[in-house]
This record gives sequence, C-alpha cells and structure tokens, in this order.
Amino acid sequence: MDVRHQILSLSALSTLSADALLVVVAGDSLDPLLDAAIAGPLADAIAHGDFQLKAGRTLYLHRLPGVKAPRVVISASAGTTPKAFKAAVAQGLAALKTTGARRVGIAAVGLEVDASHAEATVGAAFDAVYVYRHTKPSAPPAPALEAALLLTDKGHAKMAQLGLARGQAIAAGVQLAREWANRPANHCTPTMLAEQAKKLGKSHDLKVEVLDRKAIEKEGMGSFLAVSQGSEEPPRFIVLRYNGAAKNKAPVVLVGKGVTFDTGGISIKPAAEMDEMKFDMGGAASVLGTFRAIAELKAKVNLVGLIPACENMPDGRSLKPGDVVTSLSGQTIEVLNTDAEGRLLLCDALTYAERFKPAAVVDIATLTGACVIALGHHRSGLFTADETLATELSEAGQAGLDPCWRMPLDEEYDDGLKSNFADMGNVGPRAGGAITAAMFLRRFTSKYRWAHLDVAGTAWKSGAAKGGTGRPVPLLTHFVLSQAA
Repeated sequence: MDVRHQILSLSALSTLSADALLVVVAGDSLDPLLDAAIAGPLADAIAHGDFQLKAGRTLYLHRLPGVKAPRVVISASAGTTPKAFKAAVAQGLAALKTTGARRVGIAAVGLEVDASHAEATVGAAFDAVYVYRHTKPSAPPAPALEAALLLTDKGHAKMAQLGLARGQAIAAGVQLAREWANRPANHCTPTMLAEQAKKLGKSHDLKVEVLDRKAIEKEGMGSFLAVSQGSEEPPRFIVLRYNGAAKNKAPVVLVGKGVTFDTGGISIKPAAEMDEMKFDMGGAASVLGTFRAIAELKAKVNLVGLIPACENMPDGRSLKPGDVVTSLSGQTIEVLNTDAEGRLLLCDALTYAERFKPAAVVDIATLTGACVIALGHHRSGLFTADETLATELSEAGQAGLDPCWRMPLDEEYDDGLKSNFADMGNVGPRAGGAITAAMFLRRFTSKYRWAHLDVAGTAWKSGAAKGGTGRPVPLLTHFVLSQAA
C-alpha cells in the first residue's frame, strides 16, 4: 500500500485523475470553496434526506458529471480530530472495498490537515487492505486499492508529507506485529520468532543476537527457563539493537512477552477460547513492529529490544504449583499459579536489561485478564511510579491514537505477594490482579526508570473480527521518537 501527498485545492477536486475520490466532511455545513461539481450533488442529497452530515454516514456517487474520478464517496466525520478523521476515512474506504478502485484521492472539508491527520490516513488505508493469508490460501483477495493520495493545498503540504512518512513506518510496524500475532502457534514457535527477528535485522540494519537454552542457562535465567521446561519447543531469548545515536547515549529498552502459546501449564486454562492464547506473544510482536518503524524512520536514538520467547505447556517436566525458582536477580519466587507465567519471563528480562544502563525500560505484555476487566478493549493499562515516564507514554498513546490509562502502584498492593517459602509469590489475591502483577515486576526494576504496559485487552480482538491489532506499536513508536527528540 502506497500513500502519498498531492497538492490540489478543494475547488479543483473534480480535476483529479484517480479511480475514486473520497471526501471527508467535518462540521454541519459545506465549505463554500468545495468544487461545485461535487458540492451541488452533495447538497441535493442532503436536501432530499439521502445523506446527513453525521458521523458514520457515507454516500456513494457514481460518474458525477464534470468529475474525472468515476467514483465519489462522501464520508461524514464526527469532528476535526485525527481520531475522528481516521474513522471517517476508514468508513469511506470500506464503501470502496468491493469496487475496482485501485487509486483513490482523499480530501478533507471543514478541517485543516496536519501531520497527525496524515498519519491517521495511512493507518486507515493499511487497515483497509490487510488480509491474513499465511495459513489460509482460500482467503479472499485483498481489495483492489493499491495507492492513496492525500490531497491538500500548498500551505499544508509540508506537514502532510511529514505525517505520511511517519504513518507509513508505523503502519508497516503494525502490519508486522499483526501478521506474527495472527499466525498459529505451530507457525510461530520461539525459534520461528527468532528467525523473524534475524530477518528483520538483515533488512533494517539491526544487530540481533539469539540465546538458545544453553546460553540462557549460562546467564542464570532460572525463572524464564522454568516456564519453558514443559515444552518440546526450545526457548529463545532474542536481543535486538538499533543504534541511531551516539554510542554514549543511553538506550531505551523495550521488553516484550513472547509466550507463543499459553495453555496455563499445570494450572491449565479452560478449553473455551484457548486458541486465542497464540496471541500471548503480542508484546513480543509489538517490539518487532516498533523496531521496524524506528529503523525505517532512521530515528536518532539507541534502542534495545529483549524478547524472552517460549511456550507454556503441561508435561511431566512442567513447572508445578508450589515450586520455587531462582530468578536472574537472585530473588526466589514461589510459583503459586503456573498460568501467571508471563511475569516469570519478564522478570529475568528486566534484570538482563540492567547491563545496558538504560535511559528507560518499558515492558509490554498480554499479562492479565484482570486488566481487561478493568479497562476493556480500548485502552492499554499503564503502570509506572515515574511521573515523567507516565506523561510521556500517555502523550505518545494519544498522538498515535493508541491510548493507555495509568493504573495505581500503591505500596499496599505489594503485600499480596508475600510468601512463606520464597522471597515472593508469583500471584496475589484475585482483586486488583493487574496491579499485583505490575508490583511483582516492579521488584526487578530498582536500577532504572521503568514502565509496564498490560495489553491483554488491546493486542487482539475476539469474535467475528478475531485477529491481532498491532497495538501498541503506534504508542511505542511515538514514545521512542519523543526520546530521540
């Protein structure tokens, strides 16, 4: 999918040579500068009740007299924000999905297009053409749409081009994350995930190192290894490095949970919807996607990615409830529930992160069902005791239309992790489960600034639209870019 910019005023939209023209209208009246060849039929449709300037409404007009583009779609926007604009563009493109339109021009009426609107346009366009087909040869063909042109006047050209470049990189990262999250566990093993990281390294000039079981044992990651011991699939610890700044500049470290399938282990999950546990590597997928975006943007920042990847399976060798494991930090953990395995991977990766002397560490994990209960599927959970980091991540989420919501980390929540047989238990009481999970991770992060993103409610969708979302690649990319700035 190629999204570019073209200078074309509203009064000249009828002259556009394209297969289709999508006009997004914000507000409750038409701009007097809108090309008369389009404004006339649109006003007539409104007057006869065939169209309303209300969010979610679209109007298809075929072969309008005086308009070069054979197809014209009008899409009403809920407002002038990038979020509202993106939704309107998505609805307009959906109206063209079953047509033969390959090249579409996109114009905005009633709002001034800036870099954020341009970025949102790219996201909507990429979403419109994505079709998963890796294990589904019978998947319907992708929509004919191959290219989009964002149309603005000369005064908004520079900002539009900036937003489109950023949007293309983020969209590519989102698509990479979606693709790998969507793949079944037998097509996305820890080894395969490591191979994808190496492939990404070759194509985007990244340094990639993959630790096998023997190397992980040598490092002393007892907690991580304990999770993997019940699976025939060997674990992999993936280290990615992007060096875009001076060597002496401290890197940002992203840590992604990479459980390529999670049965729950001996504390096995119910059978219903267990297939969705292929998405439990959504954090790892988002790290890969963010690296692709940052590398394509050639950001002046140093970035490290850590992905502990394994399966969590029931077996005669599996971790058992009550077992005590020793983490890389030397702290011991009583495993009270083997289905709380993500934190056992992450804690060793968070300790490993210390060697990079990071400017900040953000871990990303589909960690708790409790976070889904708390926040649903719109916002990811954000946990940090660092006020500046909280602000930076929240603002990055807003900028990327990938929002998060800050959750508490009061010391009182830590009491639930007490154990009579180890330095801590791996779970606390059911109430506040997402918070106690974050409190567990916090015990391994005393040497640097740290934040945790629980994306259990946002990394994938269930139901008829089942599939990975690619979140929180937009949030992470904007955050890393803010660190470069």
